[in-house]
Amino acid sequence: MLETSQGEPSVPAPVPAPVAEEPRGCLFALSQPPLMIFLAVIGVLLLLAAVHDLFML
Repeated sequence: MLETSQGEPSVPAPVPAPVAEEPRGCLFALSQPPLMIFLAVIGVLLLLAAVHDLFML
């Protein structure tokens, strides 16, 4: 089909979107201090329960 429009196109060319930050994954979540403190407390409780079961009972 022949191009019949004259002058500037009515729809401007799309502007490329700015580069977004990479999505944050599991390693980012594990680097948060409150989560690591919570996991450490749970781990210590499990360790104490295991030691109690193995050696005290």
